[in-house]
Amino acid sequence: MSALRRVVPYPLLFLALLAMWLLLQQSVAPGTLIFGALVALGGCWAMVALSPQPARIRRIGAAVRLAGRVFVDVFRSNLAVGTIVLGGQHRRTHSGFMTLRLELTNRYGLAVLAIVMTCTPGTLWVHYDPMRRTLLLHVLDLVDESEWVRLIKLRYETLLLEIFE
Repeated sequence: MSALRRVVPYPLLFLALLAMWLLLQQSVAPGTLIFGALVALGGCWAMVALSPQPARIRRIGAAVRLAGRVFVDVFRSNLAVGTIVLGGQHRRTHSGFMTLRLELTNRYGLAVLAIVMTCTPGTLWVHYDPMRRTLLLHVLDLVDESEWVRLIKLRYETLLLEIFE
């Protein structure tokens, strides 16, 4: 193990945390830089304590396609939720919970799916049962549950399986 790796066990995480700190502080003053480096170093050592298995991304092209889909879907969902919220009393929503059986078992793939579902306005990841491989999801406008199942399985799960499994 190199000397740098002994001090900074996850260099990319260190750089990402430091960059995020500097962006949040909107300053590159020496004090901000030093404190940000200490915070980033603490985050790296917290990861050492957690000792996660390394993530193996199998297909970069699928990851890029997934990122594009998520970008488009978040934009569309923002418009749809804005229409529902600003539409007032003219439109009645049918919010509800739905259960979905997933083929995806990779912990990193599930984490990415949780992030996608939660950052997409109108949907919220509620619970995942690893024994049954079922996801409980809350949807703001749950008109057709089969359409949501199709959307999640075809648009997200297939790409996540391609990326992580």
